[in-house]
Amino acid sequence: MSAPLRLVLVAACALVDADKRVLLARRPPGKALAGMWEFPGGKVEPGERPEDAVIREMHEELGVTIRHPCLAPFAFASHAYADFHLLMPLWVCRRWEGTPIPREGQELAWVRPIRMNDYEMPPADRPLVDLLIDLL
Repeated sequence: MSAPLRLVLVAACALVDADKRVLLARRPPGKALAGMWEFPGGKVEPGERPEDAVIREMHEELGVTIRHPCLAPFAFASHAYADFHLLMPLWVCRRWEGTPIPREGQELAWVRPIRMNDYEMPPADRPLVDLLIDLL
């Protein structure tokens, strides 16, 4: 029996604008899975609630302010990569303050749900696309 993979908890958010487009972020050069498009978010810090991590990450990465009541729990991804297992809850947010800007060298794109399949995404994000298409 092989050793268990370490579990990495990452919280992500699907920002949805008034035209029902979803914001995707392209992983910058130098990061794992560079060039792939993903739902913005990041690792949950020790002792941090996933909801708080989403709010923190959206502010750090995109410069937007999100309030707890504006986060709707949506789905989660569970994916085994070669050296860790990723668990990623995804929230949907339709209301925030500020305009998303790339603060960490990433590229941003507002994408219609049906077009998200045209974007190369990490394996953990991919199953969430069809769920968002059904929602929106």
